[in-house]
Amino acid sequence: MDLQTKVDAVVNAALGSRIVGCVVLINQGGKRVYERAAGLADREAGVPVRLDTIFRLASVTKPIVSLTTLRMIDKGLLSLDDKVTDYLPYFTPRAPDGSTPPITIRHLLTHTSGITYDLPDDVSSGSDPRDLIPLQENLRRLARHPLAFAPGSKWTYGMSIDVLGGVLEKVASGRSLGEVVAEYLTGPLGMTDTRFGVTDRARLAVPYADGKSEPVRMDEPHPVPDDNGGVRWFSPGRIFEPTAPQSGGSGMAGTASDLMLMLEALAGDLLKPATRQRAYTPQTDCKMDRPCEIFGAIGAVVTDGAASGWHRTGLVEWGGVWGNNWIIDPGTNTHVVVYTNTMKEGCNGPFRDEVRDAVFA
Repeated sequence: MDLQTKVDAVVNAALGSRIVGCVVLINQGGKRVYERAAGLADREAGVPVRLDTIFRLASVTKPIVSLTTLRMIDKGLLSLDDKVTDYLPYFTPRAPDGSTPPITIRHLLTHTSGITYDLPDDVSSGSDPRDLIPLQENLRRLARHPLAFAPGSKWTYGMSIDVLGGVLEKVASGRSLGEVVAEYLTGPLGMTDTRFGVTDRARLAVPYADGKSEPVRMDEPHPVPDDNGGVRWFSPGRIFEPTAPQSGGSGMAGTASDLMLMLEALAGDLLKPATRQRAYTPQTDCKMDRPCEIFGAIGAVVTDGAASGWHRTGLVEWGGVWGNNWIIDPGTNTHVVVYTNTMKEGCNGPFRDEVRDAVFA
């Protein structure tokens, strides 16, 4: 069975019952080998997904901000071992022992900073219905919250890239994070639809969440069960708020083709060769909560393909909770981008695994 047939079968089986709409792009050796827009951007209005449909990105924002950082490092504007307090003097959260240890750019990129998603009520993660405040104020509030562990000692997913976004604003003399990302990454690459906020509402996909028989249209705000038996609240309308903090960890929207431009550029000359390798290889010794994966500079790197279920050692992958995921295979120069409007199935549900298996198994 060829690639087209296998991936089509996966998409067809998921549409309606598990996924409302999606765009799936696959490039191999720099050439497009699969491209499909399927399902509905707005189920109730009967609006189909198109290749230029815009999706909320959630944590797909993170590799965009991380690659912006690596570009700026290549240009000598900052370094991996710079301290966060070199740029944000107020950012001195305490460690469990009461000390205020230095947090570096390296710690932020690799999620070994001690900053988590266990947040106080007045801090926004970028996708929730909390306060609409500037990024720097959001980070000032976060700085009052203690670290979960000493920087560099463990790996935990959290708001490290939000803090990194605050650093980039200061490096760029106070310009907004969106302006910095546009100058160093999305602008040069022609990622014209990827930004903080959405102006073309007609192209933005309606968000849906997993349901018992089919996905449910998300309310404003909408509760979603988390992995610990609790509930997280999400705000679909936040993407329209110009005063919301420009969250480097969660706040952007964009198209699948834009992200493919970025992944293809990463395989080319976007970064210096040694810097590019940071994106493709483990950058910490700290174990993740996923077996046989270690975090690099933009996502998780598979260290044992057979044991992990990812089929190939060296794959780099991540996703966004609104319903997106992406995979890089540096060994074969293969890039997979899957954008859906269905939380969480499109991010880390069976649909992600089925597309992966169709491409790599």
